[in-house]
Amino acid sequence: MNDSSQVRNASAEPRQRQTAEARREEAVEAVIALACEHSPEGITTQAIASRIGLTHGALFRHFPDKAAIWRTVFDWLGVRLGCVVDAAIASGGTPVEVLERLFYAQVAFVADHPGVPRILFHELQRPAGSPLQALACNIVGGYRERLKILIRRAKDADELPFLLDEEVAAVLLVGTVQGLVVQSTLFSGALDMRQAAQRIFPILLAGFRGAHS
Repeated sequence: MNDSSQVRNASAEPRQRQTAEARREEAVEAVIALACEHSPEGITTQAIASRIGLTHGALFRHFPDKAAIWRTVFDWLGVRLGCVVDAAIASGGTPVEVLERLFYAQVAFVADHPGVPRILFHELQRPAGSPLQALACNIVGGYRERLKILIRRAKDADELPFLLDEEVAAVLLVGTVQGLVVQSTLFSGALDMRQAAQRIFPILLAGFRGAHS
């Protein structure tokens, strides 16, 4: 076998060994990347297949239908956002330190995956009853509940005032991240979300600590 044949075989070998799980992961990443370029509802299965170098038919050897692709995307989102929260909590510190770390981590996650908020909030705007909307509500709602737990712990530790409304504070934290996403989109990436988050959190915290009435 000559050298050029060996090079071709070596480059082809990793693709031949791709597992079904790896292919599904690639498809999820393709959907999230495509969501940066198109409205989520405009993402076609052909575009997903092309992005990961598969034929249209080969894509459906890994998913029974398009709905299954989207369910896998939302499963991925739920797991990854859960990992962001788990990592922030596992690093320890006071409740407010954990809350701050989590806020920065969420902003970093969204900055690294700008298609994520587009997908989530696109589904949240759909009429009630959509299966994907229910998944999006569960993801955002579950994240908000974990924020509320951290805020409650901060109140119990006297780091935040007893009268602070946990629900409103959690909604404000989630909404602030979404606001950063909108600003970043409007200004075509000129806004550094991570740097903005560093300036914004102290303002949010000061507002929370001023909630005495």
